[in-house]
Amino acid sequence: MNNTLDTALRQLNLPWIRANLDEEVALAVRKSRPHHELLERLVEGELATRFSRSVERRLRQARLPRRPTLASFDFNWPNRINADQVRHLFTLNFMENASNVVFIGSVGVGKSHLAAALAVQACERRKNALFVAAAAMLNDLLEAGQAGGLPKALKRYLHPDLLVVDELGYLPIDKLGAELLFQVLAGRYEKASTVITTNRIYIDWVQTFANDAAMTSAVLDRVVHHCETVVIEGKSFRMKNRVEQE
Repeated sequence: MNNTLDTALRQLNLPWIRANLDEEVALAVRKSRPHHELLERLVEGELATRFSRSVERRLRQARLPRRPTLASFDFNWPNRINADQVRHLFTLNFMENASNVVFIGSVGVGKSHLAAALAVQACERRKNALFVAAAAMLNDLLEAGQAGGLPKALKRYLHPDLLVVDELGYLPIDKLGAELLFQVLAGRYEKASTVITTNRIYIDWVQTFANDAAMTSAVLDRVVHHCETVVIEGKSFRMKNRVEQE
């Protein structure tokens, strides 16, 4: 490759073609490939690289603690789970009409695994996702409010195509925290999908929201209007190896 062509490819931001052009041309000559086939291979290689970079960027921005998949979830472990319902969620059809998903179950049954895997799936479909623990999100919003930056902080949670709020209900939320969470859920209502994992059934959410029945009702109204609820029952996955050894 001459310097002029190398410079042009650099300016056009075509790194895969720059890196593979000589090899692809040599291969095309050996296999007597027509020019249009060579061009197709070069363009396909560049597009595949851009797609991979785009997915990886979205995965980093999602702030996932890990990158689980549906395939790595053991459906045989829970005592109760609607496997067909869960598998259908991974088509991401629920995102088309901004529906929500709520995973309900005790500690360690795989709620966070499935929620994070949905975020991974969304990123792989080139959607923007964000994974955040409920307590961390509320602390962020509280600190932003004290510093006069609440509107900007709220945008971080309103903007993603898919927001995963993990471990809602594990720690109590005071009235201000409930109001902030309401702002997030109300702002996303019928605009973008939210996935929530919780250890509390809906009737017990009032205990999470400072025993404020009106606020709880307002939150639930936004969450469950368009929602897939997945109940998981069973022992903790973290105890699986110990149980199997007994």
